[in-house]
Amino acid sequence: MEATNLQKKGCGPKLSNAPTVIVMVGLPARGKTYIGKKLTRYLNWIGVNTKVFNVGQYRREAVNDTSHDFFRTDNEEAMKIRSQCATDALMDVCRWLNGDGMVAVYDATNTTRQRRNRILNFAEEHCFRVFFIESICDDPGVIEQNLTEVKVNGPDYCNKDPEVAILDFKLRIKHYQSAYETISDKLDNDLSYIKIIDVGRRFQVNHVADHIQSRIVYYLMNIHVTPRTIYLCRHGESEMNVKQRIGGDSNLSPRGMEFAKKLSDFIESQKIADLKVWTSELKRTAQTAAHISAPKENWKALNEINAGVCETMTYAEIQENFPEEFALRDQDKYFYRYPMGESYYDLVTRLEPVMMELERSENVLVICHQAVMRCVLAYYLDEDKGNLPYLKCPLHTILKLTPTAYGCKREDFPLEVAAVDTHRPRPKNISPERGANDALLNTPPVEQQQPVTVCHLHHHDNAMATTDAPQPSPRGLVTSHKFSFPGSKILLPFRKPLIFHHEEDLICGGGGGSGSDSSSGKIKSSQSIGSKLHSEEQFVTAAEINRRRGMSDGDITPDAESGGGIVSFSCGMANDDFTGLEDELPPQPQQ
Repeated sequence: MEATNLQKKGCGPKLSNAPTVIVMVGLPARGKTYIGKKLTRYLNWIGVNTKVFNVGQYRREAVNDTSHDFFRTDNEEAMKIRSQCATDALMDVCRWLNGDGMVAVYDATNTTRQRRNRILNFAEEHCFRVFFIESICDDPGVIEQNLTEVKVNGPDYCNKDPEVAILDFKLRIKHYQSAYETISDKLDNDLSYIKIIDVGRRFQVNHVADHIQSRIVYYLMNIHVTPRTIYLCRHGESEMNVKQRIGGDSNLSPRGMEFAKKLSDFIESQKIADLKVWTSELKRTAQTAAHISAPKENWKALNEINAGVCETMTYAEIQENFPEEFALRDQDKYFYRYPMGESYYDLVTRLEPVMMELERSENVLVICHQAVMRCVLAYYLDEDKGNLPYLKCPLHTILKLTPTAYGCKREDFPLEVAAVDTHRPRPKNISPERGANDALLNTPPVEQQQPVTVCHLHHHDNAMATTDAPQPSPRGLVTSHKFSFPGSKILLPFRKPLIFHHEEDLICGGGGGSGSDSSSGKIKSSQSIGSKLHSEEQFVTAAEINRRRGMSDGDITPDAESGGGIVSFSCGMANDDFTGLEDELPPQPQQ
């Protein structure tokens, strides 16, 4: 009766946001530490502060005895030491969960009901929820493989003869087996737990009490221990990379095309069984995978981070147009969200289904983008979210990731094809008051710097200007642009002309004079800031301007009052309270 009451209390407090203690249960060599570390890595990656407390590590710090005799149930002195180590670990769990921690993984065998009840009492006293994970495995092949790969190279046996180590460890397992009490369907029916049977062949789940526990179950039911390799690389160098512009959907550069061919040769040389190739929906990843002879699948979730209104800009242009936003991103790059775009935190959320499929899959080559690759690497290498946005992911380098028992092995294969460097290190000066030189101190260099372009618009004297074409402001600039999410009908105007630095194919507006073709809506560009006019003026149509900016004809409208100042963002239509969140568009005004 006493045990039953303890188990009922062990379901934890009714508070939905109570911290959680994950208690590992099972005999040695059943993958408890592997599961605990892997689960911790996943929870930290999705933003749940989690830490492993391995009782074996506390024991190793207390005594240096790894003999199987130390684990005999009739060794009273050793039992006292082991009990004290378990208590010390629980005290550290308490400090963690009363601080910044949200989840603690209590990694020990916990094979007796008495030991588990002790943990339940502790959790009840401190208002923690408890979730048990029991790993049960009777497959001799799996156990033998675990003995060989993990325990012989583990901290208890790393300096001992392998044959002696395996024999001693098997005797240790027998000592635990003599006292092992599995979680019972009848006696423990009030507990929250999952049983993982034979490394995921079967599962038994009971009393999932909250969101965190449901996420844990979801994750554990997707992982496997089958040996496999994940190859990871960015697309080949793109035309946007050469110009140091972020985002966009450009083609590969000639050097990027060369990398695509060498990538195919490399993959063929690896002789990877049943390889699958995953790309994003952007052109440059598909072009990179074009020469590889393997099944291909494109994922929208693998698209590059959405830079919102900063898409296709250089860092210098972002600093010039949005200096405060540029500083805010440097202050907290992981959580900062581009206006009308995404943050790294958003990107991790978007990538979670991809990571679950990677966990379920075997050999995969993922061809993706810089920010996406950083998120994937952070998951496998257990990188802190503060470091995630600054991980180096160079172009034209393949990373080979091999999951191991306690982590992931990384190998780098640069393919010796030249490419620009797109990495921007963590800046030292993150003050909003900093100057442009400090803000751009560590930005990747542009191969050929160009002066700033100001976009002038001219019309024939007898031509009628309409709202379907860009209109000049008193300063001669296109003064209002509208932004729309893909697939959305809602236009979001911002009230300041954006400044782009000149490039040959940059759409900037301008044109006319007596030499313009206003009937076809053609516009020609010119330079300012004391620079000379182009000897050959380039012409583009207004429709092409709108198309490249993701707008339909007529979306650029005049705004004579906006000659500069702070950029502001608004949603919906002028003189209307429509927010863009309704199911239908607002009624159109009657003519």
